[in-house]
Amino acid sequence: MTLRPLLLTAALLLALPAAAIAAEKPVDPYVQSDANAGVTPMKGDAVFKAFHGKAGIDRVVHRLNWYHHHDPRIADIFHAADDERLERTLSEMVCYVLGGPCHYTGRDMVSAHKDMGVQVYHQNAQIEDLQKAMSEEGVPVWAQNKLLAKLAPLERVTVTR
Repeated sequence: MTLRPLLLTAALLLALPAAAIAAEKPVDPYVQSDANAGVTPMKGDAVFKAFHGKAGIDRVVHRLNWYHHHDPRIADIFHAADDERLERTLSEMVCYVLGGPCHYTGRDMVSAHKDMGVQVYHQNAQIEDLQKAMSEEGVPVWAQNKLLAKLAPLERVTVTR
C-alpha cells in the first residue's frame, strides 16, 4: 500500500466542514415547521444583511455556543447539549427570524426547553452572551435590538416559572 491513498483520504477529510463529520444525536420524531420557531420572520432583508448573511449568523451562533459552555451562570444547562444540533437549529431559527432564506427545522420552543429548568437569570445571562457574540461579529446595535425584540416573547415558553 502506498502513502498516496492515505494522504488523499486525509486531505478529503480535512476539506470537509466540521458539520459534515460530526453527527447529531437522534431525537424523537416531531413535525418540522417554521411555526416551531415561535415567532414570525421580519419583513425585508436589512437585518439579515446587517448580520453578514448566513455565514455571519453561523459565526454568531457558534460563538454563542462557546459562551454556553464557558459562562458559569449557564454552563450546567448546556453540558449535555447536542452541540451540532443546537448550532444548526439555532442558526436556522435566527436566519428564519431575520427574514433570511432559511427554514427552521427544530422542535417547538416548549418541547425544546421542557425540563431544562431555565430561570429568568439564566435567560438574562444567555442574552448578555448573545449580545457579546453579535458585537464580536460586528452586528450594529440597531440590528441586535431588532433580533432581541423579536425573540423577547419567547420568554413565556422557555423560562420555567
